[in-house]
Amino acid sequence: MKKIITLLLLCFLRIISTEAQTTGQMNGHIIDEKQIPVMYAVVSLFRAADTIQVKSAITTEKGEFKFVNLSEGIYFIAVEWVGYVKKLNGPFTLNPEQQLLSIPQIVILPETKQLNTVSIVGQKPLIERKSNLLIMNVANSTLAAGSTALEILSKAPGVSIDNDGNISLRGKPGVNVMIDGKLTFLSAAQLASLLRTTDANSIQTIEFMTNPSAKYDAAGTGGLINIKLKKNTNYGTNGTLTAGGGYGSYYKSNAGVTLNHRSKNINLFGNYNFSGNKEYEDMNINRSTSSFNETTYFDQQGRDLYLRKNNSYKAGIDYYLGDKNIIGFAMSGYANRTDANNNINTLVSSRPPVIDSTVTATNAGKIKYTSQTYNLNYKAVLDTAGQELNADIDYSRFNNDNSVIYTNNFYNAAGELTKLPFIFRNGTPSRVKILAGKVDYVYPVNPKMKVETGIKSSYVSTDNDFRSENFDGADWVNDLTQSNRFTYKEQVNAVYANLHREFKSTTLQFGLRAELTHSEGNSVTLQNIVKRNYLDLFPSLSIQQSLSKDHEISFSYSSRINRPDYQSLNPFIYFTDLYTFSKGNPQLRPEYANSFELSYGYKKTTNVTFGYIHTKDVMTTTLLTDTVKKTLLIFEQNLAERSTVSMNINRPLAITSWWHTNNDATLYYSRFSSPDLLGAPFKNGKLTFMMNTTHNFTLNHTMNAELSANYQSAQVFGTYIARPIYGADLGISKSFADKKATVKLSASDLFNTRKIVVKSSIPFQDYNLSQKQESRIFRLTFSYNFGSSSIKAVRERSNSSEVEQNRVKSGN
Repeated sequence: MKKIITLLLLCFLRIISTEAQTTGQMNGHIIDEKQIPVMYAVVSLFRAADTIQVKSAITTEKGEFKFVNLSEGIYFIAVEWVGYVKKLNGPFTLNPEQQLLSIPQIVILPETKQLNTVSIVGQKPLIERKSNLLIMNVANSTLAAGSTALEILSKAPGVSIDNDGNISLRGKPGVNVMIDGKLTFLSAAQLASLLRTTDANSIQTIEFMTNPSAKYDAAGTGGLINIKLKKNTNYGTNGTLTAGGGYGSYYKSNAGVTLNHRSKNINLFGNYNFSGNKEYEDMNINRSTSSFNETTYFDQQGRDLYLRKNNSYKAGIDYYLGDKNIIGFAMSGYANRTDANNNINTLVSSRPPVIDSTVTATNAGKIKYTSQTYNLNYKAVLDTAGQELNADIDYSRFNNDNSVIYTNNFYNAAGELTKLPFIFRNGTPSRVKILAGKVDYVYPVNPKMKVETGIKSSYVSTDNDFRSENFDGADWVNDLTQSNRFTYKEQVNAVYANLHREFKSTTLQFGLRAELTHSEGNSVTLQNIVKRNYLDLFPSLSIQQSLSKDHEISFSYSSRINRPDYQSLNPFIYFTDLYTFSKGNPQLRPEYANSFELSYGYKKTTNVTFGYIHTKDVMTTTLLTDTVKKTLLIFEQNLAERSTVSMNINRPLAITSWWHTNNDATLYYSRFSSPDLLGAPFKNGKLTFMMNTTHNFTLNHTMNAELSANYQSAQVFGTYIARPIYGADLGISKSFADKKATVKLSASDLFNTRKIVVKSSIPFQDYNLSQKQESRIFRLTFSYNFGSSSIKAVRERSNSSEVEQNRVKSGN
């Protein structure tokens, strides 16, 4: 590793030394028809001889741009800005006598088709590919109306979500999710709950990164998914109102408002969203346990009913300290409540189909989740060449309270009560605090090379006080054998450097990230403390080679880590019913992965990618049978390793001028192995095929339709195998009132086929589990845009605690 680092530094210094030379230079200034400087317009420089683009730049707040290190020759300049006519300027000549050229002031004009000075532009496709980034333009999707972020994500190309909420991307588990560039630090189940409360109407795009650079946190062995929420880009006061309803087996409702006020120096923004949904989930478990030549069979049938009321909000201010400095403050949070009623019948038998006894359980739960996040940020543009400094500090706190009363009744084969009901309750209050800060710096050595570097530090503390009480017929009595308090502290300090270099037809990026981790888990009740201290290095590399105008190949590599979420380390027992429960594992270790990808692109449309990832100490959810107690334990533990080989093909296609489609197919083989699982070696592997196709139909200038379908063949998840799952979605939208108002009608899981069914892949372990959530839902959504629509650039922001927040337990 030391030799590799030394070699990278020598290459870095060599590249800098060879680039320290200058030639010709051009600079200019762009204004609109009102003589106002045009900020953040795209300016492209083309050679007149072959029309090949040489450079590109973004205008400053003053509308200025600059091109340096230019060779002698004749050039044209193209200017593009949203809502304005693309303008071509030139020719301009650089020669030995004229090496510094000031371009006359360029004026751009709005397009002729406008709506209150907003141009009518073409709609982006649902799926886009940029470099090594796959982008899903959710804001353009009719199917997003009234849906949740989890529903949209589950239908994304190459994405699969198992019954525990674990996300895989192209067959690679361990995917970390960011919201606006910030990690959430949630467990899989908590993240699924958070995404279920996030209104898809508030999402702009979803970005999929399989091999992120060293700039990003190393968390996420399967890659990163970044959900970018909508941001208003207009001057003046404006906003959007949204309201909708739906029905599947029960009602759905949602409403929201977004407000924005922007002037020259101040930008005020805020939003509020509410959803109220009633929904069900059916779960069936068929299993058997054998001990001492005796086999007991269990047939568990349950229906969970949830009444969810979710409230989320965000507000903030950006203040522009001149043209190059911005300071901002934002706060966000949610207040969610769920009332749950779970009814489970467990049929016990020694020789099916004869029933020996029955246990009926009625579990009533009340769940409250609240969070607040505060962010202070600063951005400084240090010069026109692109030198930039960004700083963020965040404080977040999460309060999760879950209280469930379990009432169990016991019957014999004749349906008669055999003993008094067993009633107990569990309370699981959880408190999480996160403090994080980061500084990022970008230094452009020249127009073809830049260096990115930064530091980050995060501190997380959690306190989980699990309380179990039994009802004796008159009072609640504390059960000390089941109660437990668990605290956890973790500090991660990180530093990174990233070099981006463009050659004539090659783009090179390599980086290195170092993360120092200190953690301490304390099972207070059990008097057990687990401390860990470790330093890790995470190199990354990306090479893109243009073979010709239509052909491009690229290679990428990254080393990454997945740390256990805080709740998975907590050793307390959480009951689903008397025979099914989950338990944390304080000895759970982080998993490490090395990921490689080789891609070929044709005409910026068709893309073929081959991938390989190897993960050691892979964290896997296992379902273990206790043959003595005859119970099923859901338990997180480390297997030895996982290897996945994959091939992905993505192909958009314009069938007609009004019918466009995008098709994404992935074929992968994933294999898990461990030298010792339940006292024996374990191996589990399977070839899996995934297909996603979306079709967009332009019916007329105000009406669009969208059809989406996906299929996923059987696949392995650690110690179990999942059956195929498939479904189709349909939607149609109609705009009116000069396109300020839109009505969208959608139907998700049109044929009601999406159902998760898994079985054990551990020899001599017998269970089959099926989960069917309410998935066929018809929704009607209305949205209205009001206020000013004079478009100006929006500020991108990201906080410093996103990774830590992803590992917090939160819900709906």
